[in-house]
Formats: sequence, C-alpha cells, structure tokens
Amino acid sequence: MAYRLLVRRIWTLSAKDIRCLPASASSSSSSFSTSSLQSAATRASFLSPSRSLPRSLPHTSRREVSFNVQDHEDFTDRVINSELPVLVDFHAQWCGPCKILGPRLEKAIAKQKGRVAMAKVDIDDHTDLAIEYGVSAVPTVIAIRGGDVVDHFVGIKDDDELDSFVGKVIGQ
Repeated sequence: MAYRLLVRRIWTLSAKDIRCLPASASSSSSSFSTSSLQSAATRASFLSPSRSLPRSLPHTSRREVSFNVQDHEDFTDRVINSELPVLVDFHAQWCGPCKILGPRLEKAIAKQKGRVAMAKVDIDDHTDLAIEYGVSAVPTVIAIRGGDVVDHFVGIKDDDELDSFVGKVIGQ
C-alpha cells in the first residue's frame, strides 16, 4: 500500500510539474530545458519538511499493541516464535460482531502494557491459517504462548470477561 501511495504521489507531482512549465516549453520541444523542470520539481517537492508527516501519530500505541498478519511466514515469525503470549483475532471485514470485539480486545491488551501482543488475521485473506487453527466462526480468538495454543473463545465477550481471559493467558 505504501508503494501505491508513493507512485500516486509521484504521478500527481509529475502532472503538476508539467502544468507548471512555461507555455513555450510545452508547445515546442526545442525550447524545453531541464532547468525549468528542475525548478518546478524544487517548488513542488513532496519531500519538503513542510509536507512531512508529524512525528507523533495519534494511533502509535495501537500499532505497538496489535498488528495485522501479512502471510504465513509473518504469522510464524511474529506469533509462533514470539517470546510474549499472543492473542490471535480471526475476523472478517463483513462481520459485525468482529467490529465490536476488535476495539474491546485491543483495549484489554493495552491495559497489560506490553505483556501480551495481538495479531489480527482476516479469514478472507488468510483462509489457510483459519483452516489450520480450526476456525469455523468469527470472531474467534486464540491464545498462543510458546508456539502452543493455550486457550480460545468464539463470539463476543464483555470487557470484564476479556480482561479475565487476557489475565489468564499471561498468567495472572
């Protein structure tokens, strides 16, 4: 996705640069010079500090708490081989209860301050993982510690039950 954004930004800036060229440069190729293109590129540089992203993004803490699984290798590296216990949230974009459970689960995990992680697996994108772990309904949450499944639940739970589940997984 970052690649597509970069390509789109470059494409947009290239179109702006062409519009910024003097009329004589766009009408005849003999009067076209690279210096006019360079000055236009300098004016519209997308890497200038004034257009850079802020240093502190509002959702930085969520990125530390949870992550989206990219593929089977990523799942193995970040979940199976993790030193921390990991709660794996099997969900789908079209699932209403998944949309309710996700933020509640992230909140329960954030309370543990780094003692547990959360992996999000979209079953439509990673059907192989869902089949491997026996997911037959969503939302399904599986707790994995040391590469082994230690607990799981299917469906939605209230905040107290989620806190209890997370606490049990980390050994409180």
